[in-house]
Amino acid sequence: MNRTLNLLVGGLMALTLSSAAVAQDKPSEAPSAQTKPAAAPPSPSAARAAELYEANRVTKTYYLTSVTQQNDANEILIALRNMLSVYSRLYLVPSQNAIVINASPEDQATAQRIMKDLDRPHRAYRLTFTLADSENGKRIGIQHFAIIVAAGQRTTLKQGSKVPVMTGSTKDPQQTQFQYLDVGMNFDVSLSDSPAGLLLKAKVEDSSVGNPSEYGNTSGPLAQEPIVHQTALEGTSILTLGKPLTLGSVDVAGSTRHVDIEVVAEPVS
Repeated sequence: MNRTLNLLVGGLMALTLSSAAVAQDKPSEAPSAQTKPAAAPPSPSAARAAELYEANRVTKTYYLTSVTQQNDANEILIALRNMLSVYSRLYLVPSQNAIVINASPEDQATAQRIMKDLDRPHRAYRLTFTLADSENGKRIGIQHFAIIVAAGQRTTLKQGSKVPVMTGSTKDPQQTQFQYLDVGMNFDVSLSDSPAGLLLKAKVEDSSVGNPSEYGNTSGPLAQEPIVHQTALEGTSILTLGKPLTLGSVDVAGSTRHVDIEVVAEPVS
């Protein structure tokens, strides 16, 4: 009886140990609430994007109709490079005033819109400079000079003579070297639009040759060293259309003369 009981107890213990071992060998299943969601598919790589862009490339040439200076064309080219895809290719052809673009159809459409907005003619203005010459408080002469200037561009005007000045000579063979000085009126102006009005940068020069008695060397006509009198005014101003502006007043050195310089801007229709 005792033997039978011991066998029965031993069998129960073996069955219990076997169930525990099976429970330890079986991996535990995580609750469904903690299951991680499936990862999203990765986006196309940069290499794949470049391949797709390369497959859709087209080449077009755009001619700039209103640009007259290469600096303006360079600015349009920089704007296109900053706005189009990094895979696009742009080339400026200055001799043809054109931009060649190798890019996707979408970038081509964007480039066309940008150039339509930027390739526009500059507004032109007529600048009239008035030089009023006085001596001893009495007006002795007035000169008017009119210049057509496009916004964003530089314009120069010279009126006068070129005076030869000997700079050297040789005896064998006999040769004489000269340097020519510009004498007369000289205007160097540029305009640009600003919220306050027209921004004018101007340099006005008035020069003349002195009397022979003022020369430093009078031993011969070729050896004369002329004295050149010059009055110059340079600065930046804001202009209002149709309203005269005095740029400055200058006393001419060595005389009782006085020069007032005035300018007025008007749009060119």
